[in-house]
Parts: sequence; C-alpha cells; structure tokens
Amino acid sequence: MTSQQQQLHDEILEKVREYYQLVHAPAQNAPFEPGVTYLNYGGRVFDEREMVNLVDSALEFWLTSGRYTREFERRLAEYLGIQSALLVNSGSSANLLAFMTLTAPELGERRIARGDEVITVAAGFPTTVSPLFQYGAVPVFVDVEPETANIDVSRLEEARSDRTRAVMLAHTLGNPFELNAVRAFCDKYRLWLIEDNCDALGSRFAGRLTGTWGDIGTSSFYPPHHMTTGEGGALYTDNPQLYRIARSLRDWGRDCRCNSGEDGVCGRRFTGKFGKLPAGYDHKYVYSRFGYNLKVSDMQAAVGCAQLEKLPEFGEERRRNFRFLFEALSDLPELELCRSYPESDPSWFGFLITLAPGVKFTRTDLTRHLEEHRIQTRNLFAGNLTCHPCFEPLTEGKEYRIVGELTATDRIMNDAFWIGLYPGMTEEKLAYMAETIRNFCKRK
Repeated sequence: MTSQQQQLHDEILEKVREYYQLVHAPAQNAPFEPGVTYLNYGGRVFDEREMVNLVDSALEFWLTSGRYTREFERRLAEYLGIQSALLVNSGSSANLLAFMTLTAPELGERRIARGDEVITVAAGFPTTVSPLFQYGAVPVFVDVEPETANIDVSRLEEARSDRTRAVMLAHTLGNPFELNAVRAFCDKYRLWLIEDNCDALGSRFAGRLTGTWGDIGTSSFYPPHHMTTGEGGALYTDNPQLYRIARSLRDWGRDCRCNSGEDGVCGRRFTGKFGKLPAGYDHKYVYSRFGYNLKVSDMQAAVGCAQLEKLPEFGEERRRNFRFLFEALSDLPELELCRSYPESDPSWFGFLITLAPGVKFTRTDLTRHLEEHRIQTRNLFAGNLTCHPCFEPLTEGKEYRIVGELTATDRIMNDAFWIGLYPGMTEEKLAYMAETIRNFCKRK
C-alpha cells in the first residue's frame, strides 16, 4: 500500500469511529423510559472496534474467508484452550457439520450409520437434532429435569441400546448439563459426545469451559448470543482427525486443504492419484466426501475478532444480570426459577421462569402482560419438539424413540418462558422487568 493509499485508508477508518460516536453510541446509550422503551430479550452490543474491523475488511474487498477468518479461528481456539476451530455460517450449520463429521467412513466401527441412535432431548432448539433426521439416524428423546431444564442423566442407561453411537445435547440457556455424568456415560460405552454450546459460550462446569468436554463443540454467533458475527457459528475440537473431516465437509467436501485463494500449498496439486480420476488431476477439484459450502465472509469474521475481545466481560455481565433477577424474584411462590449445579458457572443466555403448580394464571397471561409492558418474552424454543407439525409424518419407534414419559418437557412446553439478561440490560431495566412481574403476581 502506498503512503497515499495508507493515508486515505486511515482517514476512512477515523471517519468510521466518528460515525459510531455520532449515530450508534447515542442509540445504545439512550435513556430508558419504563413502558415506552422496548426491552428486547437480546441483541448486539458493540462499539467502534467492530465497525472499524468491518470497514477495514470491506476496503480489502476479499469478501470470502480470509485473514480475519484465520485470525478468528486461531483466537477462538486459544480462548477455549483446544486445538482447532472452524468458522461457519450459523450455529445450525455447525450442528450439521458436527453430526455429519461423525458419519465419515474413516471412523470405522465408530462412524454413525443410518439407523444408528443418538441420545438427546426434545426440550430445545430443533437444529440440534435436525441433522439426525436428515441423515437417517434415530434420535432418542429423554426427559429433562424441571429445576435445570437439562437432561435427566438418570435416564441415560435406559435410553441406550446396541445401536447407540452418540449423545448430542445443548446446554439449556447457557446452563451446563451434568457434564461429569454425561462424559462418564459416553466414555463407558465409547460414544461420541457433541456439545451444542450455542447458548453457553463462556460457561464452565467444574472449572472447564463448556464446549470442550465433548468430542466436538458448536457455537452460534447470531446477534442475541454471547457474541456475534451477524450470521455465523463455529465448530471446535481437540481431535485432529475430526477437524480434518469437518474442514473438508465445510469446504465442499474437497480433499485439498489449501485456504481460499491459495494454490499448491499442499504440494500435491498435479501429482496425486485419487479414486478413478486420471493421474495428476487438479487436487483443488478432488472431492473425498459429499460436502457443503458453510463458510462465512471475512467481513463477518472481522466483526467477530472485535467481539472476542469483549467475550469475558460479556459473560460477567450476563452472570451479574442473572443474579439481580434471581434475587428480585426468588421469593415469589407463583414462580419457579432455573437453577444450576454446584459445579456450574453458567454464562446465562436467558432467564428461565416456570409457573408453579396450581397458580391461578397461565403462561400466556403473564407473557401477554409483559409484552403489553414492552418486555419481550420467548418460550423455551420448541418446548416439546415431538409435538410440532414436522413430526406428523414420522413414526415413533421407527424414525425416533421416546424413553419413558416426557413429563418435565411437557411442563416446559406449557408453563415456561424466559426473558433477557444480555449485556445491553441495565439495572434500571432489570428492576423494571422484575417489578412488572411482581405486580402481576400480586394482583393474581
């Protein structure tokens, strides 16, 4: 870059900083007006650093995965304390990639084949289990604990069969499931463990970050999550073989591991013999598996690099906000609040509330009241996934199994909801939400 080009580049980025201070900073710091300001359950929290990175990447105009992507993957792996991370275009894609990695033929007798079973829960987000149905594996649904909204680990042995190959579970709203028990169960029977860490980045169990206990972990970087790249997600693993398979699947299924824009780095471009292809076939167009294109743009990765710097602070703010709401609402007999295990240190995604048995109002009564007072609410995702229309063409016992009764799952479906506690919340906003809930319960 010439001195003139560098000067113009620097001037543009300085104007971006000024623009943030003029336009976005006032909006993010606008005064809160109770009953007027809409309190979203989540959202992006950013400053000029994200915008400067974004524009810097745009000026470079590389567009597809590039230097910011490589930096993000390296720094995310360092944060997690694991070997490898792959940036993808969504958390749902990360779950698809994680599951399909375990179907690779080179995994031998441990590969997941069509008809094999994967233990999971129905109280969650559908794309944790969508890849199983799409591939032809059989989800085995186990009930959750009402106190934690996580899997009831006492049902794991009952759920296992000779066809069980893996456990795939999410940490509900950032609250870690009982990882000691699940990890021991998987080790006992040589099962794969996929941690859907999309709602829990930064949570810890027994001092160790969630997402690093399993063979593969996944994250989502959609704006309401712990950090954002806009759209985006990640897969991470300490297993070099799984990383190589996942990277190939993410990048069209190609055999070559050269980065975008690189030719011949692998040293095999015109020298190899692959399958029934002619000798010397261009290695960049050799496909060792049926894959996808799940990459992101470097502009998204640029935003993520700035967000990573703030991730520990974001987690502490989420913890602090959870404690505020818990202390403000824990004495209400009409409500049951989500609890975590003693070994857990959750970086909470949301504040889960379940109606106590016998209350004189419904969840909809309360959530409608909150929405009328400009407080956004959300159900716990699917509630009971098996009750949704997508299950109507499926046959229980064939395409999926249910272990026992999903009693607590059904209760979550009928009586639970959650409100936000993301870093954009202030104590003033949290106090207004708590007061609105308390006033409703008092009147009822």
